[in-house]
Amino acid sequence: MTPPDSVDVPDSVDVVVIGGGIVGCSTAWFLAKRGLKVALCEKGRIAGEQSGRNWGFVRQQGREAAEMPMIMDSLAIWRELEAEIGEDVGFAQTGTLYLARNQRELDKRTEWLAVAEKYQIDTKVISGAALDNLLEGSDGRWTGAVYTASDGRAEPAKAAPAIARAAERLGAAVLTTCAVRGIETTAGRVAAVVTEHGTIATQAVVCAAGVWSSLFSGNLGITVPQLKVRGTVARTAPAPNIADGSVWSPEIAIRRRQDGGYTVAHGGMSEHPITPDSFRFFRLFLGAYDADRASLRLQLDHCFLEELKTPRRWALDAPTVFEKTRVLDPAPSPRVLRAMRTNLARWIPELADIPFVETWAGMIEASPDILPIICEAEALPGYFIATGFSGHGFGIGPGAGRAIADMVAGAPAMYDMSPFRLTRFFDGTKLNPGQAV
Repeated sequence: MTPPDSVDVPDSVDVVVIGGGIVGCSTAWFLAKRGLKVALCEKGRIAGEQSGRNWGFVRQQGREAAEMPMIMDSLAIWRELEAEIGEDVGFAQTGTLYLARNQRELDKRTEWLAVAEKYQIDTKVISGAALDNLLEGSDGRWTGAVYTASDGRAEPAKAAPAIARAAERLGAAVLTTCAVRGIETTAGRVAAVVTEHGTIATQAVVCAAGVWSSLFSGNLGITVPQLKVRGTVARTAPAPNIADGSVWSPEIAIRRRQDGGYTVAHGGMSEHPITPDSFRFFRLFLGAYDADRASLRLQLDHCFLEELKTPRRWALDAPTVFEKTRVLDPAPSPRVLRAMRTNLARWIPELADIPFVETWAGMIEASPDILPIICEAEALPGYFIATGFSGHGFGIGPGAGRAIADMVAGAPAMYDMSPFRLTRFFDGTKLNPGQAV
């Protein structure tokens, strides 16, 4: 990938992808596989933000029905990915467990079996010895669990960079430390992108910029409703292998790592830093807040003033906020880390004394109905939006990348993409938000 001190942008390409996360890298890879000339522009480094900071779950379990065809396709890609690109991404099909502390929770978990049955997913309810075989020492602590053996896990720090290198080997220009400032148009269509290092002529742009997508689109006069959610994560030192797959509960979530430790998160606590957009999109997000009220903590901090001072319109011939903040690196929450430690001791005591050797946080871009936004903008032909993955983006990323590449190339969709259209937020469609993360 192009080093920061020698960014040489191409004069023209077929498609420019903005954002070097899992979705942007996967889109660039699939476009390059189609033989299209692609430039991927990342303001910082590949997987520097949420795509390198997530839990590493690659799951079907618990998803909204609208996402199921895409995640099923994504899992098929994950299973063959290492063989195809010749690089380790840490993928293993080790299953997903959703734990229940009592019968009421278990009954709630089993509601998803209707979705599993519709899509012929191998999900089942387990308890007792069957559960203890998958999560050592669990018998007696948990009433039961819902288990999907065909789910997997992968390493966030490895996956997107490996896919970006695969795209580069197919001819894509992967440009890091190369912020896109905006878009030029001709006759109402995309004609070029203006980067900090020069202009690239193109007929199509994919904005896969995560939490930056709403701000970037707003400068084009396109409203993309999304808000930020801060997730705090830790990794442990090497630990006994008490569970080989991904495990979630409202109290704690863990995922076995290649390095012999665990990625640990609080299964039911995330934080929304209140910003001016919280008020701007208040009405659209009411349903999501009600659905996730028990786990979401509202926080008024420096983020409000930072966003208030950030211009919503800017010229393209001077540095922008995208150059100012190369990598969004929020601090992990001390209160969430304390709660994670308490909950490990209560619910997974086998890991209670294993030290956290690293802690971090990431900003998740959430949409009002917790489904992604994947479509061509009606107001600007040639401008495609891929954002709002709401904490579901890592596992579904390769499938989303293929779907977006098909859309940009004008190929028939493999499945119904209408649930992901931007206009659903403004055309009177009833929103039914699911679980955010």
